[in-house]
Amino acid sequence: MTTQQITIRSDRDTDYKFTYKGEEVVLGAGKIISIADGLEHVVLPTTAMKIMNNLIVIKDDVKKK
Repeated sequence: MTTQQITIRSDRDTDYKFTYKGEEVVLGAGKIISIADGLEHVVLPTTAMKIMNNLIVIKDDVKKK
């Protein structure tokens, strides 16, 4: 099984925190990060996002009703 690099881009006005290989990672507002070994070790908290091929675009937090 071949793992593909993924890119995560933040379209948020605030920093976004997620977990990678058990460590907390901060993706700064408006920043981009690439992860060489795909999503296998990535945990993304619930948020609005758009997924296109190997790009994940992080949007604003989902509003609670």
